[in-house]
Amino acid sequence: MLVIIAALFFLAIVSISYVQVVLSLFVFLGLMILLFANKEKRFVTSVLLSFLIGFVLFSLSNEFIGTMNISKEFKIIFNRLSLVFIILGIVFNHLYFNKKMSWYNQKADWKNPIVLPFHKVDMFWFWLIGIVVNVVIYAIFIVQKDIEFTHSLVLFGLFFSLINAAFEEVIWRGTLLSSLKEYTSTGYAIAVTSIGFGLLHLSIGFSLPLSLLISIAGVIYALITLKTNSIYPSIIFHFVINIGMVYSGFII
Repeated sequence: MLVIIAALFFLAIVSISYVQVVLSLFVFLGLMILLFANKEKRFVTSVLLSFLIGFVLFSLSNEFIGTMNISKEFKIIFNRLSLVFIILGIVFNHLYFNKKMSWYNQKADWKNPIVLPFHKVDMFWFWLIGIVVNVVIYAIFIVQKDIEFTHSLVLFGLFFSLINAAFEEVIWRGTLLSSLKEYTSTGYAIAVTSIGFGLLHLSIGFSLPLSLLISIAGVIYALITLKTNSIYPSIIFHFVINIGMVYSGFII
């Protein structure tokens, strides 16, 4: 049953991103049937449904933003701010079911290593090396850009990167990961939030293969969050990657 719920959730993200109204309605209907038919997994279904309702409001708000006579930079910032609709949907769902909201809002604990078959990796060094590797990769693209291009994007890059990193991490590695982990399993929670995180990039014009590739980053963010029991290291990691994407020209 959990596999079916996840599959419908992924299909809904894709159909809403591609504005397939009929398909989206059928998927919503399927999830509503599961919501009332399966009491055992009702809260899990409701959490994902609340995300999708927020995602619909996010998509509608961005259609309106697209008609506004403002710069592309402001449209992108407002697009990212509209992620608040998804957060509010999840929050209201927790309030309705009288469930405690948790999103790993605490100081990072770096004592838990990543255990590989023949080796243990210190969590702090895994996190730091990951950031450094991404900085080096994006630096290769950034140095090819005109210096005036990077200077013109300083404020935009900071605002976009902070808003996007904080909101996306609160959604995926905060509220959703914690809720799914508590009521399903760690593996299921990581898989659903990571694939969903990747697919959400369809809504901002990324291709399906690239969006699925971004799911790998979702797995890394989830592992960092779970191992440190804090969302802040993944926000910082995400922020650095966003900065690199802006200044290397992948966003503007």
